[in-house]
Parts: sequence; C-alpha cells; structure tokens
Amino acid sequence: MKVLVPVDGSKYSMEALKVAIDYAKTKGANICLINVAAFIEGIDLEISASERERLNETLTKRADYIVQQACGVLTAEDVIATCGHVVAASSVPEAIIDYAEKEKIDLIIIGSRGLSPSSRFKIGSVASKVVSHSPCSVHVVKTVC
Repeated sequence: MKVLVPVDGSKYSMEALKVAIDYAKTKGANICLINVAAFIEGIDLEISASERERLNETLTKRADYIVQQACGVLTAEDVIATCGHVVAASSVPEAIIDYAEKEKIDLIIIGSRGLSPSSRFKIGSVASKVVSHSPCSVHVVKTVC
C-alpha cells in the first residue's frame, strides 16, 4: 500500500503524518511525502525576473526543509519514507492529485487545513479539492487546535 502525505509544515499536516505513521506500522504501508511549493511564474507581480527567480528558489528551499523535517519525524519513529518530493506548481491540489495518479497512490492522508488562517470552515480548500478529485481514497485528519 502506497500512502501519500502532503506536508506543508502546519500542525494539521503533522497530525496527518502521525496517522500515516500508524498505517506504516500496523499495515506495512509505504509512505510518500510531498510538499507543493508555490511557483511564481504566471502570477502578475510587479517584480523583476531575477527577483521572481530568487523568490521561487526561496520557496523551493523552504519546501525541501519541510519535507526533511517530516522525514526526520518518520526516522524517529523507525518508519522510512520511500520518497520525499518537492513539486513546484501554481495549484497545490492539482499537483497532489497529479502526483497520486502518476505514482499510483492507494491512499492520501491529508490534514483538514493547512497554513492559511483559520476560518469558520472546518476543511480547507486544498483538502476539499483533493477529496473531490482524487483518484484514490482520502483520509482527512481533523485536528482541534
């Protein structure tokens, strides 16, 4: 069983990672980690090409750091991630869904919210879109924070 866990550094994605660890330990699942770094190319910003490139590089480095942190959590729990990827894309849900399709993922475990500020809605837009369009089952981890 291949389990995909999108991580963004939020407390919600870390709770999803804990659930994935349980799947790995009890069901022998292989965990794949992904972080989707925002890609600032098509966004209409009044910045130079070099500034845009520097911003994209910063976002990618931050995404890589988050994936490495999640790998560290897995290592501490004696669980090995079979892959940890940083994907640059303008749409986070589309990148997660595309990755799940390409890698033939069996289950996505995702936090109910991400880094965006809390609102009255209990599930964020990324999780909602992944649930709606995923090629596989999705386990949404709700956390009271």
